[in-house]
Amino acid sequence: MKILVTGVGGFLGGALAHRLLAQGHQLRTLSRRPLPDWESLGVEVQRGALEDRHAVLQACQGVEQVFHVAAKAGVWGTFAEYWESNVEGTKNIVEGCQTHGVTRLIHTSSPSSTFDGKDCLGADESKPYPENFLNYYSETKAAAEQVVKAANGREGLSTVSLRPHLIWGPGDPHILPRVVKMADQGRLRKIGPGDNLVDITYVDNAVEAHLCAAHNLAPGSPQAGKAYFISNGSPVRLWEWVDQVLRGLGRPPVSGQVSTAKARLAGGILEWVYRTLRLHGEPPMTRFVACQMGTSHYYDISAAERDFGYRPVVSFEEAMQRTLAHFSEVLPART
Repeated sequence: MKILVTGVGGFLGGALAHRLLAQGHQLRTLSRRPLPDWESLGVEVQRGALEDRHAVLQACQGVEQVFHVAAKAGVWGTFAEYWESNVEGTKNIVEGCQTHGVTRLIHTSSPSSTFDGKDCLGADESKPYPENFLNYYSETKAAAEQVVKAANGREGLSTVSLRPHLIWGPGDPHILPRVVKMADQGRLRKIGPGDNLVDITYVDNAVEAHLCAAHNLAPGSPQAGKAYFISNGSPVRLWEWVDQVLRGLGRPPVSGQVSTAKARLAGGILEWVYRTLRLHGEPPMTRFVACQMGTSHYYDISAAERDFGYRPVVSFEEAMQRTLAHFSEVLPART
């Protein structure tokens, strides 16, 4: 099969592309920058941005299915940046699929699309979008989900959105390296009571969910037009997990602590200061980060298990072994 995968330069997109290549598929990707390593593996790299309608339509021509993984992630930036990439880019992908007769679109979304800053204990897909979003990423991922849902069943296209939560594992360029860096700099503090339960998703399990959803997606199939929470299937105590990672990498556990309310207040003030003064970089704390790190948020994945047979393929214990072995080699030793 010839498949378009957006975001192969990212963590999840790259892992997904490697699995698809191993299965013998022909891959194309769309990228703002050159990707010589992927070209050497036989991936057709087309230059362009998601916001470039012509480039996206061209990338969709001649492929049978699309995994739309690329997005502007992170917690900081302008509304225009997030909207252009996450919403207008997704609209372009949908148009490209419909124009060129692509029959399956698997869209990578996020549980952040439903996050309201409060504890979320085992919610299922009936959880509504919040009235007020804590950042532009969440708001635009929710809007993109609605674009994908509305496209289902039109021009022969079947769609599904997947919401993997906190993707981690070997090669993670964001979560674990950032946590370790902050710990080494003495800037990491527990937020909240320290016993909050949070879903995490090992990268191979996130890939498995995408493959299962794609395999079973068709007109009238149970998952067509829906969004699904994805995780390892069992939440962890977030700060115990962070301490386990730090100990495994030869670092002491987190010692300082601050309440969720104080962290959220600090985040709100810092957001206002950075936007008002147009400061460069990202605030050291935001309301979204404070709430993500200080509340419980885990989800019921039984719908994904029922509708397209998703099961985590790597256990938490095995995932930790692989991840610690990787970062023990690539992260600098603590001084």
